[in-house]
Amino acid sequence: MADSGCKIETIIDQYGLSSADPVYPSLNEGLLARWTGADGRSAEGYRSLTAWFNKRLLKRVYDDHGRESLDARVESDYETLRGDDDLRREELIESLRADGIPGADVVDDMVSWGTMRTHLNDCLDGEKATQSAATDWERDSVETAKDVARNKTESALSSLSTKGQVDGGDDADIEVQIQLGCPDCPTRVPFDVALERGYVCEQHRRQLSSSQP
Repeated sequence: MADSGCKIETIIDQYGLSSADPVYPSLNEGLLARWTGADGRSAEGYRSLTAWFNKRLLKRVYDDHGRESLDARVESDYETLRGDDDLRREELIESLRADGIPGADVVDDMVSWGTMRTHLNDCLDGEKATQSAATDWERDSVETAKDVARNKTESALSSLSTKGQVDGGDDADIEVQIQLGCPDCPTRVPFDVALERGYVCEQHRRQLSSSQP
């Protein structure tokens, strides 16, 4: 049962957000189905569901204020509102204000993926089965990407060596490593290390697990 103190529950009630799928009577049931991959659909992660929820919020605001709310428009405006271009964001917020929409308040009401994680796991008591390790397609995909990068680098070095731009390029050892960076601090670790221990950054992993929506 959702906690009355949950930000997502508050936003659902405040904006009157309804289910986007007629199969599920409530938005929460739809969120759980998307997360777990119910009914044969592909399971979605926290970040994907966070963006989906925030766009539902933005679309509802646009509909309530008579602003164009086609998917392409909502997608573009959402990326601007959540992006790093301050000038574009301020220009969009000014445009929203002209339509009677408090853009800054709407942005504040959008949720983070940490809040979505807490909502699904704790508020809704959701459970998501882990994929069998036997398939291990994720690790295979990363290894394939590294092989492609290595082969292309070898070809480029061979060409540069022939042109005399990289002396000894043909004999160079090529090491390709996938690095994962923490979004909250400069911590960076190899993909294999993160996979083995189950997280990228121990400090912010602990903050996330104890965070409240």
